[in-house]
Amino acid sequence: MPRFLHRGGAWVLGQTTLMLAVVALSFRFRGSGHRLVMVIPGAVLLAVSAIIGLWGVIGLGRGLTPFPRPLPHMPLIQTGIYGVVRHPLYTSVMVAALGWALVWQSWPGLLAGLALIPYLDLKSRREERWLRDQFPEYSEYAKRVRRFIPGVY
Repeated sequence: MPRFLHRGGAWVLGQTTLMLAVVALSFRFRGSGHRLVMVIPGAVLLAVSAIIGLWGVIGLGRGLTPFPRPLPHMPLIQTGIYGVVRHPLYTSVMVAALGWALVWQSWPGLLAGLALIPYLDLKSRREERWLRDQFPEYSEYAKRVRRFIPGVY
């Protein structure tokens, strides 16, 4: 358990809980009917999320871990999607949660998805403290590349 917590396991548990809440609340409190005005944007968000997520997973390769503390033997990845945003996997999770709730037309699911945004922002800030400790070049990288949305945030 201490190693789990040391790697940032509490952050993983919180994120998993919120992600499950999005899914469960969307199923439980889904809208009646198929309002294309919500379903189509939701499906587009899910597709965009999949692309971002796959690009992020491929970019990390063997450095992929569910924990926010980086693996000690891996280099800092600054190319591919990591040259566009610093946390594409978190961006993918946020976009997927919002898309999922829209497809199911679930306001409670959407609220849970929106709760993921500040949570993952806080998680990314904690992760970045660890990244700065491990990689002296991280501060310069963070000045060049936005956290979640290219050119915005």
